[in-house]
Amino acid sequence: MSESKEINILAIESSCDETAAAVVRNGREVRSNIISSQIDLHKLYGGVVPEIASRKHIEKINQVIKEALSEAGTTLDEIDAIGVTYGPGLVGALLVGVAEAKAIAWAKDIPLVGVHHIEGHISANYIEHPDLEPPFVCLVASGGHTHLVCVKEYGKYEILGRTRDDAAGEAYDKVARAIGLGYPGGPKIDRIAKEGNPDAIQFPKAKVNDAEYDFSFSGLKSAVLNYINGCKMKGETFDPADLAASFQKAVVEVLVGNSMRAVEKLGMKKFAIAGGVASNSALREAMEEACEKRGMKFYRPSPIYCTDNAAMIGAAAYYEYLAGTRSGWDLNAVPNLKLGER
Repeated sequence: MSESKEINILAIESSCDETAAAVVRNGREVRSNIISSQIDLHKLYGGVVPEIASRKHIEKINQVIKEALSEAGTTLDEIDAIGVTYGPGLVGALLVGVAEAKAIAWAKDIPLVGVHHIEGHISANYIEHPDLEPPFVCLVASGGHTHLVCVKEYGKYEILGRTRDDAAGEAYDKVARAIGLGYPGGPKIDRIAKEGNPDAIQFPKAKVNDAEYDFSFSGLKSAVLNYINGCKMKGETFDPADLAASFQKAVVEVLVGNSMRAVEKLGMKKFAIAGGVASNSALREAMEEACEKRGMKFYRPSPIYCTDNAAMIGAAAYYEYLAGTRSGWDLNAVPNLKLGER
């Protein structure tokens, strides 16, 4: 497949609580990126309610696609392929995007390309970094995933490490709820941690003995909850800012430590981060410093491309499209899809 022809991809993302559509040209140029977030709705429940998320996607999906096409100044007649997230994620939410993508591909007789959600997060780095090409190592950290991935070629991945239990973003949400900050926890902890002392409380940093690049955050989450309960039982108070800063330090040290061990062992000169937690200011600063110290090039997407969006799906779909990936009408939502599976 020649890269000289301009390829315009309409991308759809509906794996959790954002209904998103984008038009991406040649994998790196974002012509439009529309996101309809449901955060205010799920805030009432302290987390994402799958049934409500699915219903909202149905209400919003046609609207965001129309808006994405309009903002890009294009029509479906000029779209070369449809890229859509088909897993992992909430099954009902994924199904809305997959059904919509299939309907458009069928009606317009254009190729359909199913995209892995984590591949989308990794590909977000291509949008703003024209010089970034594989091979490189990428840390994907979000509410549902913590993966350390070696990107060997476009669309070819090796998972070096993954979380054994809670994802980093999940731990953020649970700790934020415990100290009364509410949902979503990541940005709120990041904000108040700036006012706290990261050395105020020593929280454990888990190492997984039989897999040096794997992560585990449930022990840390339990240690934070036990600390809060201990204070309550003794009638003592604690400073939420100190607790948030100390918790965040423990998470960041593990993410940075595992990542740097992996890139050093592989002899890589390029390292990237992706996913919702990648917009965390403490993580970004620590990673930048660690990469600088090792003479490595550090890549990170702007915060808008860290959270779930369709532009990243369009970037991933472009490289899958060039590689000849085509999905059939039997494409289905796969809630527990593993990276590298098809």
